[in-house]
Amino acid sequence: MTAQAQAPVPPHGRIAVVTGGGSGLGRAASLALLDAGWSVALAGRRKDALQETIARAGVEPARVLAVPTDIRDPEEVAALFDAVRDRFGRVDLLFNNAGAAAPRRPITETPFEDWNRVLDTIVTGGFLCAREAFRVMSAQSPQGGRIINNGAPSAHVPRPNSVAYTAAKHAVLGLTRVLSLDGRAYGIAVGQIDVGNVAPVDGSPQPAAMQADGTMTVEATIPVERFTEAVVLMASMPPDTNVQFLTVLPTTMPYLGRG
Repeated sequence: MTAQAQAPVPPHGRIAVVTGGGSGLGRAASLALLDAGWSVALAGRRKDALQETIARAGVEPARVLAVPTDIRDPEEVAALFDAVRDRFGRVDLLFNNAGAAAPRRPITETPFEDWNRVLDTIVTGGFLCAREAFRVMSAQSPQGGRIINNGAPSAHVPRPNSVAYTAAKHAVLGLTRVLSLDGRAYGIAVGQIDVGNVAPVDGSPQPAAMQADGTMTVEATIPVERFTEAVVLMASMPPDTNVQFLTVLPTTMPYLGRG
C-alpha cells in the first residue's frame, strides 16, 4: 500500500455515537464498545444516567463523552454531532438505539400522546440522528462510516395490541433499507439488529407476554451479552463489509410463526 493510500489513524481510535446510552441496551452496548477499544459519545436526555454509564465503564476520560440530547429535536441532534466532531474529529459508528414504549392496548384505547411519543422517538429521532451522521461521515476523511439501527422482531412480525411500537419498528426497517442504499455513494454501511427477549439486567423476573391467541406466556430470554456481542460484531466489520440484518433471539422464543 502506498503512503498516499494509507488512512491516518484517528488519535482517539474508532469513534461511536450511541443514543439512549444512559440505560438498558444502550448502556450495555456502550460499555461493550468501550471494552472493545472504541471511544464512545453517549447521548440521552438524562445527564445523570449518562454519567452513571461512564462511571461503570471505568475508562480514561479522553475516550468517553456524555452529551445530554433529546433526539426528537433537530437542533439538539445537530449539536450532539458537532460536539462529537469537536472532541474526536470524526464519527465511525452511529448506534441508533434510543426508543420508547407504550402500554399495550387495543388501537381504540391507544392515546394519541402515546402514538406521538413512540413515533417521535423511534422514527423521527432515528431519522434526525442518521441525517447528521450522513452529513459528518460523507464529509470526513477518510470518508464513510457505519450506522446500526436497533430494530426488533416487531419490525417484521407484531405482537397483539402494539400499534404504535410495531408501526415505529416497521418504519425503522424502511429507514435501514433506504439508508443502506443511499449510503453506498459515501462508504456508509447501514444495517439493523433485531433482538428478541433479553433477560432484565436488574435480575427481575421476565413478565408474561400476550400471545396471538390471547394467552399469556413467560417466554425464554437470552443474557444481554448475546446482544452486545452481536453489536460489536456488526460494528467491527471492515468498511467493505456490511451485516445488513442480524436477528438474535432465544432459540425457543416465538418469532417464526408468531401469530
